[in-house]
Amino acid sequence: MSSHNALLNHVSVAAKESHLVAKFSIDGNIPGQGAYVVGLVATTPDYSHQRRMGIEFMNGEAVSFYCFSHDGTEENFDLKDVEHSGNTITGNFPLSTVMGLTKGHLMSAFSEADGRDFQANVPVQESL
Repeated sequence: MSSHNALLNHVSVAAKESHLVAKFSIDGNIPGQGAYVVGLVATTPDYSHQRRMGIEFMNGEAVSFYCFSHDGTEENFDLKDVEHSGNTITGNFPLSTVMGLTKGHLMSAFSEADGRDFQANVPVQESL
């Protein structure tokens, strides 16, 4: 399946113990060829603090699980906290990735295919 058919159709996040559980549902399956990334952008209302969390796939397999902060720091997480099957991707990010953002934070989802923006500002259902 082409990565152009892997549109995000529902994204939800929930706090569970020490994790931020992000579930990405896509239309179709995870592309079996090329690079594909799904993720979240969390920011304060004034955009002064931002975090970009992502799960990167290469040829259908998860290869990277990370968080970038606006201050230039990057954290890489263990791939054991990523589950994927068919059209569902679940990432168990450490809850600390969003700690420090105010209650009024903004969050949206994104996807990238083969190194270019594919979708941006996808709504996220939050249960934090």
